[in-house]
Amino acid sequence: MNAFTIVFGGLMLFFIVAVLLLGLFSQRSPRDYLDWQPTRSPEVEMENEIDDVAQMIEAQNAMKRRRGVPEISEEEMERRTRADAEEMRRWRES
Repeated sequence: MNAFTIVFGGLMLFFIVAVLLLGLFSQRSPRDYLDWQPTRSPEVEMENEIDDVAQMIEAQNAMKRRRGVPEISEEEMERRTRADAEEMRRWRES
């Protein structure tokens, strides 16, 4: 090995060990260092998800109305989702 490899390999090892030791003995969490706060509450996130599903169902129903096909309800969508999940579970088990 040449001197360059030894010196820079040693420096890299030193910095890796130093960073790991800093993380190990630090009294603060990464969240404290970053001062991270969630942008939205879980309740707002859930409301957004519910709104998204309602918008998707309405878009599907608008296309179905144009074709003259019966519309789908939220309960029907949930039933189909459960049936698909059950089918996937049986497929994985077989």
